[in-house]
Amino acid sequence: MPIIQTNPLDVQWDVIDPFLFCVHHNDAYPAGDTRMGLPTAARAGRQIGQDFSNKDGFSMYHGEAVPGFPAHPHRGFETVTIVRRGLIDHSDSLGATARFGGSKAGGDVQWLTAGRGIVHCEMFPLLSEAKPNPLELFQIWLNLPAKSKMAPPNFTMLWAENIPRHVAVDTHGRRTEVTIIAGALPIKDAALPLLLPLKSPPDSWAARAEADIAIWAIRMAPGARWTLPAAVGKT
Repeated sequence: MPIIQTNPLDVQWDVIDPFLFCVHHNDAYPAGDTRMGLPTAARAGRQIGQDFSNKDGFSMYHGEAVPGFPAHPHRGFETVTIVRRGLIDHSDSLGATARFGGSKAGGDVQWLTAGRGIVHCEMFPLLSEAKPNPLELFQIWLNLPAKSKMAPPNFTMLWAENIPRHVAVDTHGRRTEVTIIAGALPIKDAALPLLLPLKSPPDSWAARAEADIAIWAIRMAPGARWTLPAAVGKT
């Protein structure tokens, strides 16, 4: 299959409908203070409250002491947050709260359906006062179908240990691990021809068979080869 397009990796990635937005945060936060925030000296020279500078390898974003995104509204779309390293503290107007993050199991995923509207907060606590607090996450914004734009908001956690994963090994013994967040993964195994994702929120495009939506996180060993199959959508 010919390569159609290549793009340099940056904070924000190009997407196609119904995906609205994909951002990759990779912040090398230093040791935190007693309030799980950035020490005062490390905040010097930043536009606090609006810091996207990546100064010293990290940004404060809209946070003042603790980096992150204080309370803000969403409506009419979903956010799917995939964490590889670090922690996120979430709270919202539904009363839902969660601390989730990266782990040896591969990382937690938060799926937030805004529907008719929700206010939520995403902060990045710097738990360690003795060593760095790196953070890496992907956040995808997924449009809602027209009929679901005013659906009740919904908060779902997909914990790392429950998320399906598949390991493929090529002819040279190199591994590719695929994490199945949405969209069943066809695999070459007569006993298990499809690896099924956890159930998507009911109002999502990912819950509609005709949409054929897939969200997969793929880790490949150097030099590994793996053929990307077509998505299968809802199961």
